[in-house]
Amino acid sequence: MASRTPISRGRRSAVPEGLNETWAKDLTDQFRRTLSTKRMNALTRQTTQQHTQAPNAPPSYSSLRNIPLVATAPSDRNSLRFRSMLLSLSNTPCRWENPGLLDEALRSIPLERIYDQAQEESDLYLAEAASLGTNTKAAWGYQDCVVRALMKWFKHHFFQWINNPKCGACHAPTIAVGMAAPLPDEQARGANRVEIYQCSNAQCQAHERFPRYSDAFVLLQTRRGRVGEWANCFSMLCRAVGSRVRWVWNSEDHVWTEVYSEHRKRWVHVDAVEEVWDQPLLYTHGWKKKLAYCIAFSADGCQDVTRRYVRNFGKYGLPRTKAQESAVLHIIAEIKNMRRRDMNKTDKFRLEGEDIREDKEFRQNVIESLSREICRMLPGRPDADMLKAQERAREAQLARARNQQNAQYFNPRDQQQQ
Repeated sequence: MASRTPISRGRRSAVPEGLNETWAKDLTDQFRRTLSTKRMNALTRQTTQQHTQAPNAPPSYSSLRNIPLVATAPSDRNSLRFRSMLLSLSNTPCRWENPGLLDEALRSIPLERIYDQAQEESDLYLAEAASLGTNTKAAWGYQDCVVRALMKWFKHHFFQWINNPKCGACHAPTIAVGMAAPLPDEQARGANRVEIYQCSNAQCQAHERFPRYSDAFVLLQTRRGRVGEWANCFSMLCRAVGSRVRWVWNSEDHVWTEVYSEHRKRWVHVDAVEEVWDQPLLYTHGWKKKLAYCIAFSADGCQDVTRRYVRNFGKYGLPRTKAQESAVLHIIAEIKNMRRRDMNKTDKFRLEGEDIREDKEFRQNVIESLSREICRMLPGRPDADMLKAQERAREAQLARARNQQNAQYFNPRDQQQQ
């Protein structure tokens, strides 16, 4: 019978027969090396497969798709060109901050008539609010009514729309024949280009020059032009009567004005050419126009306000290809910092609060647009557009009543005599 190793009383040997004392540790290390090698081989195969399918494509992380953009300095050619253009446009409202020139502009405005009409309209809004309840706020404040009255006077009695200027010799219609360089006196007054027109009268055939001035104070004397001249001059006059103003540039060849309403604590859309007030959907829903960029410039900075005018980007938005979106954020922040650099902390804090409220307004616009689309898809729900149309009809009825009472303040015969 084979001999056995003697066993001490009360315990057994921890090491099996024929193995050293480190056998368990060696086995564990070997298992870990094998598992690590297996994992590295699997990872190598996965990486090789991804590079084979799309060599230049980054890995797809679905959870990272909605990360907010981070402002990045423009580096490509398109972004740098867009930055240069926006920096140039941002100087337009800064030219209106000359107190002496603003006083001169005020002398062109019949202030007594404007203020009388504004007071009358403001009283009507207050009476309308009082009839609805003690806690009801008036629709618009007095300064808002001043700008509304200024817009009516500007369109009907001050500024003239020009397509083809009439012949200066015989007052016959003219035909466009080309462009010309501005003369020294035209260039000194800020004309960047001159349109040339020829009289259609065969016996006259005279040429008429139409300088396109960009100086709002020169436009106080010429009092004629197209969209650019209208928005430039009207925005400056709004500044002259004490309102905070934005000049809005649109990439689809249109410009308009925004006025800050202290009563509503928000920016209000104003288009003097169309004589419309607070109708930001005019261009998309009204004109059926698609927009890409709407950038607002003021003496206090710059803001991308496209979301105010384009609520449904799938239907009314155009591709934004002038610059990368991260570069647009950087350019706008750069202009803001440049305009607010010398402000005191109180003004900076106030403007930052306005920026936050405006961004909240833009997000609310998106939510309302989505809600409207959902309501259209649900059966039995009232159509949001129909409700909005009814609301506009009620506002139009009130506006007609106010205009009948205010008509006495704007008599064309009195204006001609003045």
